[in-house]
Amino acid sequence: MPMPASEQRIGKFMIAMAFIAILGLLSLFFDQVLEQRRNPNTQPTTAYHTDGYKEVVLIRNRSHHYLTTGQINGEDVLFLLDTGATVVSIPENVANRLNLKRGSPMLAQTANGTITTYQTQIDQVSIGDIRLHGVRASINPYMEGEEVLLGMSFLKQLTLIQEGNRLVLRQHQ
Repeated sequence: MPMPASEQRIGKFMIAMAFIAILGLLSLFFDQVLEQRRNPNTQPTTAYHTDGYKEVVLIRNRSHHYLTTGQINGEDVLFLLDTGATVVSIPENVANRLNLKRGSPMLAQTANGTITTYQTQIDQVSIGDIRLHGVRASINPYMEGEEVLLGMSFLKQLTLIQEGNRLVLRQHQ
């Protein structure tokens, strides 16, 4: 005996909903996989050594960059380590979210030419348990996105050791 038309519509609707749910779950899964490939250092851990230093080991991503989650003044940010940047460079939208004070204007040389950025001072910058205070930085109104360039005003205070796909950040006590 054939099913009534209303039951057939309900059955088709349920199959469609199951298909949509499966696609949604697959999308969430692959978003996490892609984010892990982009930033393999979402939760950097700190190793403490008896010689009086602590270190964080970062893994290079597929684009050969070192990205890591860290903090500025206790707020989570995404850092892109950039030894070519003189100071920590913060996109203006991130600086606004962090309530950083915009200081004096200064000229900065970039790959795209000379731009005007604004000096600021960060109370605390941290990656894992490596913490530095009073770090010079600039607010860059031309940067898009959420990535903060972690420049030499932070990195020069650490020992950097490159080992294959790993970068060791070492802070002496």
